[in-house]
Amino acid sequence: MTTPRVAVVGSCNVDVVVSVHRLAQPGETVLGADPVRLPGGKGANQAVAARRWGSPTFLVAHVGEDADGTWALENLRAAGVDVSSCQRVPRSTGVAYITVDDRGENQIVVAPGANATLRVPALPPVDVVLAQLEVALEPVEEALSFGVPLVLNASPAGRASTSVLKRCAVVVVNEHEAKELDLSALDHCVVTSGARGASLWRHGAHVLTIPAPRVAAVDTVGAGDVFCATYALEWARGEDPEVALRRAVYAGARATTQPGAQGALPTREEILEWIDAES
Repeated sequence: MTTPRVAVVGSCNVDVVVSVHRLAQPGETVLGADPVRLPGGKGANQAVAARRWGSPTFLVAHVGEDADGTWALENLRAAGVDVSSCQRVPRSTGVAYITVDDRGENQIVVAPGANATLRVPALPPVDVVLAQLEVALEPVEEALSFGVPLVLNASPAGRASTSVLKRCAVVVVNEHEAKELDLSALDHCVVTSGARGASLWRHGAHVLTIPAPRVAAVDTVGAGDVFCATYALEWARGEDPEVALRRAVYAGARATTQPGAQGALPTREEILEWIDAES
């Protein structure tokens, strides 16, 4: 099986992360540690994860004409991601404000900034497109128009119509987002359930579930992005869905063991060795 080339269409942010003992309730103030700046955004996270997995990776994104935009692009280049399809625009670079508790659970507020202006006039020569809904729906529809199989991480939920979702080769959502979708309309849907693993659904029928391995989670931010990138690439390689799902679940679990959305990105070889050791 050949290694697929992937274009990731999505957001590129700076993450401002504050660690707290527990997440705040509505109307409550809690004290936290000093803030830490990290590279992030679903698009950038998935692009770096895909490159780490071994695929030639292009990011299609917008960043601001500011210091944050320069820093974000430098981090992507250092990770080996091709940023020739990224554009700089006269907006601030997107920022995600994240609190992470002692169990690794998080709350996130995103200020999209330059991400809100993203458009996709063309795609690099790739085998699969990976997109998310942290940007507007228009870039996703534009990416679909090129006829390249598209894997959509439909998060945040509720932003894409069923007609758009049906045009996607694969739709990936978490268990909360799945409740807002008509799964019976989707040929290939993957539903993630955090520490409980993930499941495959076809036309509303449950096909299989892969439980997650036990790990000492430090930070769950970005674990879903690693999962999505892994599943998209393994599916694009032509792997059996059960095999692809297992590898994605294990890769997502490994990503929770270090802080930061791009802190513990596994290689394909590492995950295959881990799965073999447990089988």
